[in-house]
Amino acid sequence: MSDSITISAASFAIRPVSSFDEFADHSRGLLDQAAGSDLVLFPELFTLELFTIADSWQDDPVTELTRIGDYTREYRSLFSSEARERNQFIAAGSHLEYREDGYYNIAYIFGPDGEQYEHRKTHIFPAEADWSTREGDDMDVFELPFATVGFNVCYETEIPECASSLAEQGAEIILCPSYTFTEYGYWRVRHCAQARAIENQVYFAHCATGGAPGGPIPSGWTQSSILSPCDLPWTPSGVVAQAPVANTENVVTGVVDLDVLRRNRLDGAATTFQDRRRRVESYRRWPSHTTARQLG
Repeated sequence: MSDSITISAASFAIRPVSSFDEFADHSRGLLDQAAGSDLVLFPELFTLELFTIADSWQDDPVTELTRIGDYTREYRSLFSSEARERNQFIAAGSHLEYREDGYYNIAYIFGPDGEQYEHRKTHIFPAEADWSTREGDDMDVFELPFATVGFNVCYETEIPECASSLAEQGAEIILCPSYTFTEYGYWRVRHCAQARAIENQVYFAHCATGGAPGGPIPSGWTQSSILSPCDLPWTPSGVVAQAPVANTENVVTGVVDLDVLRRNRLDGAATTFQDRRRRVESYRRWPSHTTARQLG
C-alpha cells in the first residue's frame, strides 16, 4: 500500500446543457485537469446539471428534480468507463436515484478494474425533503489499493458520529462531496470537516458544487479543499490544498501521506484519535447532585 496519495477535488459548476453528452464532456474536462491523481472527487448532486436537458426545466417545480434519476445508467457507465480509461479511482460525487422504496442520494466510487462502491446518504438536510429523498442506514468504509476511505456526504459532516464511525472502522481519508445553497451552509460543512479531521486524525477531501443556473436548481457555493489535522507535520491551518478562488470552477490537487498520519496518531501534539476512545469509566464525573455552590 502506497503511503503518498494524490487527491484531486473538482469544483463542478452546474450550467445548462442540451444533452447527456454535453454533461459528459463537462465532466471529462475536469478529469483532464486531474490527470495523474490517484483519486478524483466530484461534488454532491452535480448531476442536477442533467435536469436542464428538458426544455421546460426553468419552469418546472423543485419536486421534479428527481427525474435526474432517469440518467442513472448513463451516469454509472460514464464514470466506470472513465475510471478504466484513466486508470484512476473516481469518487463521482453523488446522484439522486430511485431504489426499492424511494429516492436516495447515493455517492459512488468507480475503480480502474471495474470496482464500484456506493454509500446512501444517512442524514438528509431539511431542504432535501422537498425532493422526496429517503435516508440510508449504513456508514461503511471501502478498501482501496492505497487507502481505507469512507463518505461523509455534506450534512453528514455536521453529525460527528458519522466521521467517528468511519474512523473506528479504519478510515484514513474521508470524502466529503457537498452542495450548499448559501455561503453559511458552505462554512458549516467546511468548519465541521476541519473539526472531524482533527477529532479523528484523518484527511478530509471536501468538494463542493457551484453554479447558479436558475429555475428550481439551487445556487451552489464552492471552494473545495483537502484538509489534515492541525498539527506539526502539516500547515498550522490544516489545509493541504485549497481552490484559490471561491465560486469558480476548478480542480484543486494535493498530496497526503498516510505514514505521517499514522505516526501522528501515536505521537502527535494532540492524540485525539486515541483520547476520544478512552474507556468511559476513566473519565472523572461529578455526581449528578453536585451544585454550583458545592463546586465553588
